Amino acid sequence: MFQDTTQNQTITVLGKTFNTEEERRKYFREELRKQLPELKQMEGFPIGEDEDILNLSDPPFYTACPNPWLNDFIAEWEIEKNELEKNGKRSTGYEVVEPYATDVSEGKNEPIYNAHSYHTKVPHKAIMRYLFHYTKPGDFVYDGFSGSGMTGIAANKCGDIKELLSMGLIVNNKNEIINSNNKIGLFGSRNCIISDLSPAATNLGYNNNNSLDILNFDKIAKNLIKEARKEFSWMFTTLDPITRKEAEVEYFIWSEISTCEECGNNLNFSEIAFENDLKNLKKIIKCPSCDVVINKRNLKPQYVSKYDSIIDKVIQVPSRELILICFKRNKIKIYKKPDENDFKRLIKIDELSKPNIPTKEIPDMQMMRVGRMKSSNITHTHQFYFERMKHILSFLWDKAEKIPQKKEKELIKYWLDSHFVNLSYRNRYRPNVSFPYNPMTGVFYIPMMSSEANPFVAYENKLKRIALAFANSKDNGSIILSSTNSASNTIIKNNSIDYIFTDPPFGENIYYSDLNYFIESWQKVFTNTNPEAIVDKVKKKGELEYNKLIENCFKEYYRVLKPGKWMTVVFSNTKASIWNGIQLSLSNAGFVTSNVSALDKQQGTFQAVNTTTAVQQDLVISCYKPSSEFDEKFKLHNKLDIAIWDFVEEHLNHLPIHLIKENATAGIIERSPKILFDRLISFYLQKGLPVPIDAGKFQQGLRERFIERDGMYFTDSQIHKYDKKKAEIPNFVQLNIFVANEQDSIYWLRNLLEQENKTEQDIHPLWMKEVASNMRSGDILPEMRTILEENFLKDNTGKWYIPNPESEIDLEKMRSKRLLKQFETYKSEALKPKSKLKEVRVEALRAGFKQCYQDKDFKTIVIIGDRIPNNLLMEDEVLLQFYDIASSRV
Repeated sequence: MFQDTTQNQTITVLGKTFNTEEERRKYFREELRKQLPELKQMEGFPIGEDEDILNLSDPPFYTACPNPWLNDFIAEWEIEKNELEKNGKRSTGYEVVEPYATDVSEGKNEPIYNAHSYHTKVPHKAIMRYLFHYTKPGDFVYDGFSGSGMTGIAANKCGDIKELLSMGLIVNNKNEIINSNNKIGLFGSRNCIISDLSPAATNLGYNNNNSLDILNFDKIAKNLIKEARKEFSWMFTTLDPITRKEAEVEYFIWSEISTCEECGNNLNFSEIAFENDLKNLKKIIKCPSCDVVINKRNLKPQYVSKYDSIIDKVIQVPSRELILICFKRNKIKIYKKPDENDFKRLIKIDELSKPNIPTKEIPDMQMMRVGRMKSSNITHTHQFYFERMKHILSFLWDKAEKIPQKKEKELIKYWLDSHFVNLSYRNRYRPNVSFPYNPMTGVFYIPMMSSEANPFVAYENKLKRIALAFANSKDNGSIILSSTNSASNTIIKNNSIDYIFTDPPFGENIYYSDLNYFIESWQKVFTNTNPEAIVDKVKKKGELEYNKLIENCFKEYYRVLKPGKWMTVVFSNTKASIWNGIQLSLSNAGFVTSNVSALDKQQGTFQAVNTTTAVQQDLVISCYKPSSEFDEKFKLHNKLDIAIWDFVEEHLNHLPIHLIKENATAGIIERSPKILFDRLISFYLQKGLPVPIDAGKFQQGLRERFIERDGMYFTDSQIHKYDKKKAEIPNFVQLNIFVANEQDSIYWLRNLLEQENKTEQDIHPLWMKEVASNMRSGDILPEMRTILEENFLKDNTGKWYIPNPESEIDLEKMRSKRLLKQFETYKSEALKPKSKLKEVRVEALRAGFKQCYQDKDFKTIVIIGDRIPNNLLMEDEVLLQFYDIASSRV
């Protein structure tokens, strides 16, 4: 947590002593002002005036620009580590060898998780499990895509006894955290640096990790609501038709007016789409005039002219009608149609002088081009709000800006902007849904029926939730620093971070900068989108551009992480091309992937999976930066055969030894020869070295140097642990091999023939079932007989079997010749003008690309890569890696 001190205590920060927090802020703000000219040279520096950036910042703990004090804190933290070790709160010689591969079950129903919304979050308790495994008290954790700051919360909570008890964990007298009699880590908070490209995100992360005087916060907030009610409560009242008394409105329901394309009749969406009770949608929507069936998606709004006093311009806006008002009578919800007084109230609101609501013209962005946003005619941020809401929100924001104390001001603004989306046109009316706030998440969307919720009630309820969230938060001794910068360009010095946990953007899942623009228009500091890692047509960023941008971020992660340390990456995308791009980017950065687990966000659960190509679920990637000792050994031996096996041994020592899945021992795909060989290729290509061995010799070397169990390979020191664990849980879940390409089919056949020799007739029905629907378009899969002939041998009885190592090497040589001959035909075809290779044998491309790489013929790789179907290039990790390297050298 950020330092929380009372006003009568002196405050020491980075060796300087101050009498008050305001004195500290004033000093460091002036220091930050001096450094702004230099900081502005950094890629990704946010867009905004200097004064707005300074006002938003709370240096040196939080800056709305790159934080220039990060390395000063890191130097102090290194000294503090020694003190923790002297006091027995931090063990020495702590080395993490295996990745964290245990199931985690932590849900999202936590007060701090729900205090303020953000586009994506990982529950902090789930992150804590990783911190226990990979770090010790006092270690430095980094998250360069921090979003709402959950990693910072997790780092602090590692030193909270109550939090651990709520997770079913205990702390013994040795300061060890115990789960089911197993030691899983050491008790004590960790220090954390959270950063993000978005000022909205870092401001949210700063406040989520801030300490809070609940009583003072509650007092200020309630006074604000009291003032707002006194000024504007009349806007949210209506006449009860029974009691004839004024009643407070819960929410107003507005419906868009459209036009029937067939007869031109006006259509009120609520009247044509809902039953009379406005609770149930009709199965078939028809025009009441011409009886034509209407497709909701084809409805286009009518427009009316309206004077926008804020931009001093007459604009065309969708026509909307107030159709229903919800209020309470004796705590029971009552619905009424608007009466004359309600319409007079709307006129009175329109006649008010213009509100001082922050506004910004919205630049061209993907979120404004899609769906109903095109027909919304919204051009400025204030146009997302109802008229009465503009007055109330601007009043509250102005009052918050005038609060003299920085901490209180920021927390009040945090409280206010937590409802900015819910109180806009984006709030959908959803009948039979009790929760009053229903905007569509992760997208700009203006519904045909909007609910204008009561802001006084909304903020009173939110106040309780925030108070509950921060009541469970306390300073456990950690320092959480926040910086606004690109993850590809930090100030952090080399080899200084102990562990990285990060949830970066993936492809075009979520347009973060577009969505954050909505909040940033109030803060007046905006995301610099140039280095944003995203697939975005408007910004002219495709998948290849995304790969490069995310690779730059991973390279920066690699630079700042200490050798031998770990990084955990949460992956959320269902496209194989994005998955392969991430794998390539991690490899090019220098990381080696050790384990992939599945993340079930519905249950908050991490479950082990046994395929690194499974992309139908959220994944957690564990990877490591090779130790400095290994790097020295590799440099010494990189021209000798021994270097290959140095890498394999180093990698095997970083893989999980035993996994349990559904009360059975589970196969670990990373220990299979196929994945080990892929990791070797990636490692050598990343080093700029030729691939020193082919698959056949590699597998022979594995068998000679390591121990095989259940299709997996182990070192001498690991096999005893695996055998012991498997004896305790003897049921074994085989490695699942998904036949999606020729290489997979070879391993599938090998797995099948390892059990027993089989005839072609025995294999064929199983083969047809396996490959029937899994093949990628454009990838030619040879006949099963061809694959058998090229990779296996047949005995006198007609049964196919796995050849011995010597025969296998000979088969590999013959197969390589055939593949290279096929590649030459592709090369000849690709050199023809405007040619396209619609179908190819991917294994031939792999062999050919490898040969071209060895020959430094990068031009051929690029030419053929540009001619084959894009999905094959983007979805094949090996082809993509060769193409990526060749592209940079042509």
